[in-house]
Amino acid sequence: MKLASFIVKKRSCFGLVEEDRVYDLSTLYPDAPDLKTLLENLPDITAIKTKLADTVSYQLDEVQLLPVIPNPEKIICVGLNYESHRIETGMPEMKHPVLFTRFTSTQVAHGEPIVRPYVSEKLDFEGELALIIGRGGRHISRENSFRHVAGYACYNDASIRDWQMHTGQFTPGKNFDNTGAFGPWMVTSDEIADLASQTVTTRLNGEQVQHAAFSDLIFDIPALIEYISTFCTLVAGDVIVTGTPGGVGVKRKPRLYMKPGDVIEVEISGVGVLRNPIVKES
Repeated sequence: MKLASFIVKKRSCFGLVEEDRVYDLSTLYPDAPDLKTLLENLPDITAIKTKLADTVSYQLDEVQLLPVIPNPEKIICVGLNYESHRIETGMPEMKHPVLFTRFTSTQVAHGEPIVRPYVSEKLDFEGELALIIGRGGRHISRENSFRHVAGYACYNDASIRDWQMHTGQFTPGKNFDNTGAFGPWMVTSDEIADLASQTVTTRLNGEQVQHAAFSDLIFDIPALIEYISTFCTLVAGDVIVTGTPGGVGVKRKPRLYMKPGDVIEVEISGVGVLRNPIVKES
């Protein structure tokens, strides 16, 4: 299933996407104000499809998509998690994942503009796989990790490179408002049997700039969930953004940054395409 968050008729809703329609599930689950709460309180997410006949649906172009989880408690991002990216940065091999956080205020939806701030022209692309936690927990083992994954989505961890490099901490360059694109929907984990064979591709103005299979991750999803859940309790709706492959703009010669008027796409096979225009800060 594809699940999305959206606005229609001035209401914030969540629903199930089938082809070019979205079924409004918020009327069927009145005790769930958002998709995060639905994931937390619905033990068997596959039960949703049995209720579709009882709800209204809309054409996708009639609704305004929101970030898949508009209000996650945590967004935890992984740096340098593809060997191709680690090599292009010249970083040494690491025993543990490199982690940083994003704020909810940085997120934008599919189709919304990613904003290049007026303080920098070094807006870089990072196409990534995001996983959404459905079942929370602490000290989750590798063996049980996929039981805690509700689904997957596309993410563009767009970075303001000069602000990222001000110090050894990534936080400023990763948290400018309206730079983290998340969407267009999440595909439930049961839809993707062999995640390692799927790929992530980034295109800038139609030209491929990144491409890799998830089998190339240095720390795979079980390793990430086990490590992260050791130091913090994961809850439903938490987002783990798993890293970007090589090909980022800052390491190209000449360097390649996104500029106003560009269109950036992140495609994950089996999930969909996240597309965003680039605008300058007003």
